[in-house]
Amino acid sequence: MRLLYLVFGNTIQNHFQANFSILSFLRKNSHSLTGITVITDAPDLYQHLASAVTVQAIPAATLQEWQGKFKFFWRVKIKALEYTAQQHPGEHIIYLDSDTFLHGSLSYLSQALANGVAFMHEVEGALSSLASKTERRMWQQVKDRSFGGITIHKQLSMWNAGVVGIPASQNMAAIKLALSICDELCEQQVTPRLIEQFALSVALHETYPLHEARPYIGHYWSTKAEWNSVISTFFLESHLRNRTVDEEVAALNKFDYRQLPIKKKVRSTQARLNSLVSKAFPPKQIEFISPKA
Repeated sequence: MRLLYLVFGNTIQNHFQANFSILSFLRKNSHSLTGITVITDAPDLYQHLASAVTVQAIPAATLQEWQGKFKFFWRVKIKALEYTAQQHPGEHIIYLDSDTFLHGSLSYLSQALANGVAFMHEVEGALSSLASKTERRMWQQVKDRSFGGITIHKQLSMWNAGVVGIPASQNMAAIKLALSICDELCEQQVTPRLIEQFALSVALHETYPLHEARPYIGHYWSTKAEWNSVISTFFLESHLRNRTVDEEVAALNKFDYRQLPIKKKVRSTQARLNSLVSKAFPPKQIEFISPKA
């Protein structure tokens, strides 16, 4: 079983998260892992983990190519899965967003993949019944239509794609189906925000039994601010103590993953009120250093 991360851009917190996620898997010391691949445009941020990961530097031209004919950015996630499956035939793959961590049994995940079970992070519900404006609009655009040869019916679910586990059996068929669905959704100008997620949801559902990874892998997509603060402190201490990877893994063994929420719904009214308060009461007496001539 191979782990796959796709991390790019200048936001350092994303790279902190990926390093932290990788360490959470290394602390299990499992023989289930055949390797960890990081596809990134910032390979220097993973030198510290060089003994544990394979870093694949990705040029901007490749990222653009992976976006495909319709220049849909998140198509690169499916292409990264395809690239990794081609590079490592016969290996099960678990793709992970950077804002994830292992808290359950890696051996169970490995055995389930070997038995032909696919994973995504969690089921969000049938697309036909989801409540956000984006999802309602998307359902109206795709219902009873065929994409990639699959008719979109009201029972098909949207799954969260923060984790995507693909068994080695039929992996290229599943990935090619996801690419086909994704490209046809783009061609028909379906609301783009969740296209790659829905394409993977449908393709894996059609190819394998599809289960939730949530009982084993945490995904804190809605509480990043809290987690980023703790993770930044962890790596600052690592830097000051000059910890090795083994010492970081040992430190992480003492980390309580239950101390922070992994999901939090903030009402839009609260966000608007916070914004209004910030505008109404801006900070005062702001000072900067004034160098002497």
